[in-house]
Amino acid sequence: MKRRIYWLLPDLASARQAMHDLLQARVDIAHLHFAAREGMDMAGLHAANVWQTSDLVHAAKTGWVLGTACGVVAGLLAALLFPVFGDEPEWAVAVGLALLGGVVGAWSASMVGISIPSPRLQRFESAIAQGQVLLMVDLPPSRVREVEAMLDATHPEARFEGEEPHIPAIR
Repeated sequence: MKRRIYWLLPDLASARQAMHDLLQARVDIAHLHFAAREGMDMAGLHAANVWQTSDLVHAAKTGWVLGTACGVVAGLLAALLFPVFGDEPEWAVAVGLALLGGVVGAWSASMVGISIPSPRLQRFESAIAQGQVLLMVDLPPSRVREVEAMLDATHPEARFEGEEPHIPAIR
């Protein structure tokens, strides 16, 4: 389980220096995510991708649940009302339609979720629009205080914006 800490940096130069400092502190680059307003030159930074900036994961989970529920209902109706072989219900059809419903639901909902901004980042929208850069660092709980102290000491221009205790497994 990892924790995500958020820092707002005033500009790209500060963000690049923070990334350098974090890499020197042996934080894996895959666990650093920078978000800035559209059009900013993110060269040299590990930019956040759709896993961090959209509602993709939540939408896919919701789609899986709703699609599976619809698949179960359709599968039960098909198994009970339209048996293919004999007069006995076709339970394999019910299971198959439930799985198919879950997959189609997750896929279709993720197509919508990818275009919706992450609710986790809504509170940073105005700062990012003003040109600040958001830094998200995913860390094991044992390193959170150490990295926070290092960033606080080396980047007085940065502002600590909190910690999220649970981050999605898929990033």
